[in-house]
Amino acid sequence: MFMFFSDDRKNSIKNCLKSLFSSLGEIFQIVIIALLIVIPIRYFLFQPFFVRGHSMETCFYNGDYLIVDQISYRIRDPQRGEVIVFKYPLNPAVRYIKRIVGLPGETIEIEEGKIKITLGSQSRFLDESDYISEYQKTEGHTKTVLGDYEYFVLGDNRPVSSDSRKWGSLNKDDIIGRVYLRAWPVDAWAQIEAPNY
Repeated sequence: MFMFFSDDRKNSIKNCLKSLFSSLGEIFQIVIIALLIVIPIRYFLFQPFFVRGHSMETCFYNGDYLIVDQISYRIRDPQRGEVIVFKYPLNPAVRYIKRIVGLPGETIEIEEGKIKITLGSQSRFLDESDYISEYQKTEGHTKTVLGDYEYFVLGDNRPVSSDSRKWGSLNKDDIIGRVYLRAWPVDAWAQIEAPNY
């Protein structure tokens, strides 16, 4: 059985197909442009990170969704108090989140539950009251001399944190970036700033 279409019907079908292909072409162009914008941002500027575990409580909780700034440390050095995401030195495929407490060239000692920082002939104890309860002590008897490009990092929830007390200093090359923003949960949305010591 053969079907015959009038010229009007043929033109209508042609127009529908042209419209469909035109729409698909526009969608394809939008997807390509979006990928060209999103991929560089995702891989070179900002990266999402989900908190896993309890080592940064009470500042960050399991399941928090964070945005990590990957560009700042290409312009400047990491600063004390900044919360960073990095490759775990004993397994670079794993990502950790900790706070920087010791900077290159410093000697870090844990004495009677407090952190002592020495640079040259100057020593002082670190005031962590902005993010750690006065009742929480930093356990351990560690003395670490940091070399060039080495950092001493600790979790805010010291009793459960695997950090520089256990596996040593962190090399700058392992740092992915600093935590810039908590995006989830919505009621805890905040830009993350380093404390003033």
